[in-house]
Amino acid sequence: MPRSLSTAFTTLLIVLCPLTGYAQTGEASAPRVSVAAAVTEDVVQDASFIARVEAIDSVDLVARVTGFVQNVLVKDGTEVSTGDVLFRIEPEQYDAIVASRRADLSQAEANLTLAEIELDRNRTLVAREAVAQSELDRAQANEKVAVAQVKAAEAALSQAELDLSYTRITAPFDGRIGRIGASAGELVTPSSGALATLVSEAPIYVTFSLGESALYDVMQATLAAGGSIGAPNGQISVTVRLPNGTDYGETGTLAFGDNRVDPTTGTLAVRAKFENADRLLVDGAFVTARLAAKKPVQMLTIPQAAVQRDQRGGFVLVVGPEQTVEQRYITTGQQVGTSIAVEDGLQEGETVIVEGLQRVRPGVPVEAVLAGSGN
Repeated sequence: MPRSLSTAFTTLLIVLCPLTGYAQTGEASAPRVSVAAAVTEDVVQDASFIARVEAIDSVDLVARVTGFVQNVLVKDGTEVSTGDVLFRIEPEQYDAIVASRRADLSQAEANLTLAEIELDRNRTLVAREAVAQSELDRAQANEKVAVAQVKAAEAALSQAELDLSYTRITAPFDGRIGRIGASAGELVTPSSGALATLVSEAPIYVTFSLGESALYDVMQATLAAGGSIGAPNGQISVTVRLPNGTDYGETGTLAFGDNRVDPTTGTLAVRAKFENADRLLVDGAFVTARLAAKKPVQMLTIPQAAVQRDQRGGFVLVVGPEQTVEQRYITTGQQVGTSIAVEDGLQEGETVIVEGLQRVRPGVPVEAVLAGSGN
């Protein structure tokens, strides 16, 4: 063998021999993973729902009598107070009807006076046997007819006065007028449709539906605080996220729960009341309502990064006392910042892997390092 080839072969053996020995005698080191402990902390229980803003009072203002609109006293979007006159319908024909009904009443009262006089006279004459009993009977009947005519005239006058009052359309409550649907000089009737819509804006309701599970959570929380689902006593606070994604700064309280679960959806309609001081909640808008108990409860939490999922559900990889990995299926609850509540499957103090999940599998040993320790 040439000297140069022999030297190269010898060098290769020297290099390979140490590596071969290591492969036969050395042991692979356990993978390093970051872990975090399951801890118990105070958590304010909450849940979010799609909700709709609903005015406490909303009414279509319609004409209750037929006539021409004399005056429109409000503009689109005007805020009005209870009793403010919004529209006037020409009252002249209704004034005339009232005057006519008053005259009818005066006539009926005069007829009654005459009938009473006749009745008294016939009573005297019958007592003297100057007239037959039939004359007294006729006088009594006439008096009763006159009484009935007075009552009919009074009712007709009341109706006429009521119709006259309907020529002034007023605000039944404080609120804001929508688009005006009639103009001065326009003929309106009770079937003409809404002249305008009046909506109360403050306070206002936010209405949403609770599923059966969430419903009983809320019921238990309100009962524990001395309220009931029908009258929650303000023990459950509600916040709102507006359609543009911003949080509404005002906090409302759960104010009402319906008296039956909808059998088609399995939900119960509830509503929260907001003062709506700045009028940001608008009737008919869809918002996100967040329900939160006023008192926190203790719940077991772990970092959300530790939770994985498969067809069976959520699970975590737990590092046991022997520093080996165990797969554990868990039941999770609400999110708590960057953590998540665990309702079942873990005990306080158990450690779960939060980093390095891709390097391990159940049953293998690991080198566990506390997350955030810097080691």
